[in-house]
Amino acid sequence: MRFTGTVAAIAVLVTTAAVASACGSDDTGSELAGSWGEIVAAATDEGSVTIYSNHAPANLESLKTAFESEYPGISLNYVRGTDSDLIPRVEVENQTGSGVADVHMTTDAGWIQRSLDSGGYSVEVVAPAIDDPAYRAEDGVLDDTFFVTSATSIGLAWNTENVPAGLASPEDLLDPRFDGKVGVVNPAGFPAVVHIYRRMDIDYGEGFVDRLAGVNPRIYGSAPAITQALASGEIWAAPGASMDVLAERDKGAPVDFALPANPIGIPFYSHVLAAAPHPNAGQVLADFMLTPAGQAALSENYIAALPDVPGTGVEGSDVVAQDIDLADPETLEAAAVEEYVAAWERRFLG
Repeated sequence: MRFTGTVAAIAVLVTTAAVASACGSDDTGSELAGSWGEIVAAATDEGSVTIYSNHAPANLESLKTAFESEYPGISLNYVRGTDSDLIPRVEVENQTGSGVADVHMTTDAGWIQRSLDSGGYSVEVVAPAIDDPAYRAEDGVLDDTFFVTSATSIGLAWNTENVPAGLASPEDLLDPRFDGKVGVVNPAGFPAVVHIYRRMDIDYGEGFVDRLAGVNPRIYGSAPAITQALASGEIWAAPGASMDVLAERDKGAPVDFALPANPIGIPFYSHVLAAAPHPNAGQVLADFMLTPAGQAALSENYIAALPDVPGTGVEGSDVVAQDIDLADPETLEAAAVEEYVAAWERRFLG
């Protein structure tokens, strides 16, 4: 389900792994300047921009490098964490008016809807890059504030030394030879992962998740942990691996990745925060993120929000982030998520 909103502006955000320091500014009186040229000048005066994001660490580091190369007078600080880590911080900063982050990226469809309903967390994005027809703003912007930035497609992954023939379908890793050698992510604290498991029972086959529990999978706390376990051989396969497996493969790790017949995707949506201490720099970052250079950095080995960006997407596919729907927020309400997580943990943890 995609929420449809009017279009006026867009932007993007980023952050990186291994939490980097991000300090709030004492200059709380900063306001958005007038013309775009004035916004860029004011952003340079602000001198820095801070982003909260749950995107992949390596991609966020690439974004920092690319952004600071384009705007050497503006430092990009980032805090990488899960939605359950970062959303409470965004809420507290909004409630107190003491902002640290200027831009926030999330995959939590339920929180996005609640934020849109409140109307108080975001400001309209004024980045010129939204005017590029290639961005397809009509499919990627919600209420002129949230904008699709990138997307990931969940797929099958395996260690090529232990599974040299690869995996042709999700059913393959239910073979008894994979007992104790499959890796899965605990959905606790991850509404997006709850969405993935729900979709597995639709797109991978009825009752797939229950049957998956039957191969005694190893439980991990995040998708990056799954990727590292695959690369080391600690596990042999995963039914819901993220596309960062491709990055490890390109570095020489013995792993590979494939999309099943019915791939499951998750979009990253971003917004410039109403409590941003550097509102002009936030807009400049948003604009950069929607350029080919910004997308090449943020969406390498992910699905870009622009077509034909080298190093992005999945071989043989022309899917862009705007083609990936958000989850139905009603299935991701707190009570529904807690109920699903409790049932999942009974199945997988005993």
